Amino acid sequence: MSITIPEDATIGRIDSPVCAMYSVPYIPLYYDNEDPDASALKLVQTYAPEQWKESNGKIKFKRFTEGITNTLTKATIECPGNTASEVDRNAILIRAYGTGTDVLIDRQRELNSHTLLASRGLAPALLARFENGLMYKYVEGDVCSPEDLRKAEVYQQVAKRLGEWHGSLPITAISSFPQINGKTPGQKSAQATEQQPTPEPNTWTVVTQWIDALPTDTPEQTKRREDLRIEFESIVAKFADVPGLFNKSYVFSHCDLLSGNVIVQRPTGETKSSCTYPVAFIDYEYTTPSPAAFDIANHFAEWAGFECDHANVPTKSQRRDFLRHYVTSFYDNVICENENLAVEIDLRAAIDQLYEQVEDFRGVPGFYWGVWSLIQATISNIDFDYASYAEIRLGEYWAWKAEVDGSRAAKGEEMSVRERRWAEE
Repeated sequence: MSITIPEDATIGRIDSPVCAMYSVPYIPLYYDNEDPDASALKLVQTYAPEQWKESNGKIKFKRFTEGITNTLTKATIECPGNTASEVDRNAILIRAYGTGTDVLIDRQRELNSHTLLASRGLAPALLARFENGLMYKYVEGDVCSPEDLRKAEVYQQVAKRLGEWHGSLPITAISSFPQINGKTPGQKSAQATEQQPTPEPNTWTVVTQWIDALPTDTPEQTKRREDLRIEFESIVAKFADVPGLFNKSYVFSHCDLLSGNVIVQRPTGETKSSCTYPVAFIDYEYTTPSPAAFDIANHFAEWAGFECDHANVPTKSQRRDFLRHYVTSFYDNVICENENLAVEIDLRAAIDQLYEQVEDFRGVPGFYWGVWSLIQATISNIDFDYASYAEIRLGEYWAWKAEVDGSRAAKGEEMSVRERRWAEE
């Protein structure tokens, strides 16, 4: 890959961290899961009393169940003569945080992410924050299922949108760089020969915090936390310094691209057809500077859904097709962010590089969500079997490791369904 950059060019716009906490209206109310409709009504009426108190239309609330962390409610006003699309254009989403999730999620970083994305037209407008959640505009379209993610017309659009995120969004909105002798490494020069400094926080610091938060009430729990800590140190040693495309080793990553967070932007009321529609990503709780290969491998893992049907993770040909669309979009957006940039790109080499990195990263999402699930098992009041889910996700990591180090073959054991599917053409 050959890249030529003028001396005065910068890689992406250097945005200051967004002061979202002070720019988004605050409502001093709680959303109560025991009385959801009454809570939702009070929130929307407090936010816009002239619309939600004085309207002659019928106010309705719809609960969504795609996620396993938060509760999500759609508030609408149905007035006579309004089309379904008109109703949705005025709808509000109310997202209440799961109990105890502050140990897992940096809410300030989430606000900063959402605000930046909204300013770029990549997220719905934030309307208000309340004691235990956020309110924002509804995104018209169809929420994806795991089956939808596996459709070429959908995953190609996901790849393009993710390439836009990774190629254009500045990680300075959600992180900072460590300073040495009062200076930030690499801040003066953006030459392609220099590696991007490591931002903080990042994927590795986040998981370290999660491991620190694991329970140690019993000797077994204490031992498991220590075992996971040691294992994670080996993961960081292997993956922390992986070079990224255009020397962006860390990109603005979603880190939770499951099916329910991908919206196919088909206008409400429009009949489904063979047309290809763009996609939008929602829910930015886990946005963190991360290697692009982690964000992509994590998305591929979500093709299996919450049921972890590992026979549905993408094959080699599907992964390469995804990466062709991703890499093209990535570079298009890098160039758009740097109008005076002169770039010569070997797309095939870039795709090959990223393909191999995603191949290497395929087990890491299992470790990431396995640790997350062990914490959720102790704090969440959502009806989901987090303990079993943790073992399944950690099992993905151990199966990957056994394949890579040859221990599975040495023992004469059968290859896991996930690893077998991953190896298919």
